[in-house]
Amino acid sequence: MPAITAKICGLSTPDTLDAALAGRASHVGFVFFPKSPRNVTFDQAEALARQAGRRARRVGVFVNPDNDLLAEAIAARLDAVQLHGEETPERAADIRRRFGIETWKAIPVRTAADLKAAALYRDAVDRLLFDARTPKGSDLPGGMGLRFDWRLLADYRHALPWALSGGLDAGNVADAVGMTGAGLVDTSSGVESAPGVKDIGKIAAFCQAVTQL
Repeated sequence: MPAITAKICGLSTPDTLDAALAGRASHVGFVFFPKSPRNVTFDQAEALARQAGRRARRVGVFVNPDNDLLAEAIAARLDAVQLHGEETPERAADIRRRFGIETWKAIPVRTAADLKAAALYRDAVDRLLFDARTPKGSDLPGGMGLRFDWRLLADYRHALPWALSGGLDAGNVADAVGMTGAGLVDTSSGVESAPGVKDIGKIAAFCQAVTQL
């Protein structure tokens, strides 16, 4: 069975990025969304991306981005873009084609019916991210510590490589992987002491929990 790997998302400081790298996270995420407490500038992202080097894949997180934003962010040494808004399959495919970059699409989940959206992106993106659907009217599409019923993914037939997100922390990641079979687990608020404030100890604990799976 392939090793389970971790993505630590919403990183914004050198010390917390170092913690993720020390914990052997396979992916690190930088958020480009002003409404998020984890938002970073292009200069911050580039410095962090340089620091990460090739020790982890560098993923930019976007919400309904325009091409100018994507171009500037990708120039900050990103390896992949994660679309976390209402991007259609057509828009996602256009981004992947236009920028020639690995492209992910977040699928918000509350009920089994929500999983149907995944099939629409089969030929549009490289990876799906199943995340908890946030409350209607919320300013943020993720990173709120919410989780969905992981049993919905039990025996689900996936059309693409995928990752699991939504309310994951060191204490529940083993259960989440056991129920879903996820090979990549993504956390943000689960390794924070306050919204947008990453905790080095929690990052280390999460990464350790994942490596023990």
